[in-house]
Amino acid sequence: MYFNAADGTQLHFTDEGSGLPVLCLAGLTRNGTDFDYVAPHLSDVRLIRLDYRGRGKSDWADLTTYTLPQEGQDAIALLDNLGIEKAAILGTSRGGVIAMGLAAMLKKRLLGVCLNDIGPEVATPGLEAIKVYLGRRPTFKTVEDAVQARAKLMAGFSSVPESRWREEVERHYVQDADGLNINYDPKLREGVLEKAENLNPDLWPFFKALEGLPTALIRGENSDIITKETAAEMQRRRPDMTFANVPNRGHVPFLDEPESLMVIKEWLEQMQ
Repeated sequence: MYFNAADGTQLHFTDEGSGLPVLCLAGLTRNGTDFDYVAPHLSDVRLIRLDYRGRGKSDWADLTTYTLPQEGQDAIALLDNLGIEKAAILGTSRGGVIAMGLAAMLKKRLLGVCLNDIGPEVATPGLEAIKVYLGRRPTFKTVEDAVQARAKLMAGFSSVPESRWREEVERHYVQDADGLNINYDPKLREGVLEKAENLNPDLWPFFKALEGLPTALIRGENSDIITKETAAEMQRRRPDMTFANVPNRGHVPFLDEPESLMVIKEWLEQMQ
């Protein structure tokens, strides 16, 4: 399904199930398929997934609109389009940043926030990794090459079957005449990197804005984006926050791990 943002950009979304509305916001270069693994475990909620502008099946847009504030506005526009006054947000990486921003600006629209491998501080190793790959065509030519490369390059992951890496490749690359390519606007690189705050804003004030909302944190045990120290400080400031470290995972957990599901279920129960 599609709707038009305020500037006319056509954005793709899916809307499945009934019950508590849960808006799923994906990572920086990703899209609604990020939540394919967890979706079968969330049959008792209304699961809404947005492809940000320039990603997935949504229109590419002016690179100056590839910003956190604009993507937050697009998320609220989707809720407005669906007639939803309040929703819970399950935010992976950048999606969690957007959720915290909305808590600061439009808290009345939120029921709760679950953060997947993101916090108020983004670790330097993870930032540097993003700068390397963002907006750049992969070097591999075939799905098989990409599967083998992903299994080797995804730092911090172990005990992941080859079938899962194949699913990841099929979801996040497209085939063209020259091999495999990214499935998002390459200008996202310029749009994001031209402003440092687009990549690493100061989010502690936004995390504080989550007070009073059911809040959860899922962290990959080997994450290069959110450190153990940052997660511990988040727990200190929000002792009521549901939390789990997911073993054998880096950035980001797939969300169908037992530890991830435990956190999500407990978080959802607080709002039902």
